[in-house]
Amino acid sequence: MRSFDLTPLFRSSVGYDRLSRLMDSALRVDEAQLAYPPYNIEQASEDSYRITMAVAGFTEAELTITAQENQLVVSGKPTKSDEAKTYLHRGIAGRAFERRFELADHIRVTGAELVNGLLHIDLKREVPEAMKPRTISISAGQKAQPQVIENKAA
Repeated sequence: MRSFDLTPLFRSSVGYDRLSRLMDSALRVDEAQLAYPPYNIEQASEDSYRITMAVAGFTEAELTITAQENQLVVSGKPTKSDEAKTYLHRGIAGRAFERRFELADHIRVTGAELVNGLLHIDLKREVPEAMKPRTISISAGQKAQPQVIENKAA
């Protein structure tokens, strides 16, 4: 049994429907698709990350990186070669692929580079100023002085 009922959690919360979709998509994963292309996810610092994908044989023109909302999609589509080649052994996979990564809130793609068959995608967490913790200064309140009204009799 690989299904979870999150209904009790959603009865008293608002805006967590994305969590439900994320769990549904994680449970419907095709294991064969997870093998190609291989990738690493590393944490470079507290707020920066790097995804490295092995995309041997692909050029920059054959790769597409799309970031939309909380999802990063990396796809590769090799161009057809006009040459007819005869392979004695073909171990380098040159097939089309699409890899999706779910990004947490406030994660932004800062750059990508293709070096020696490895595609490096740099990510950074950028929390808006309004959401960062801030210190509230405490002022020493002064007691209000009672107002004295003088009545001068003539």
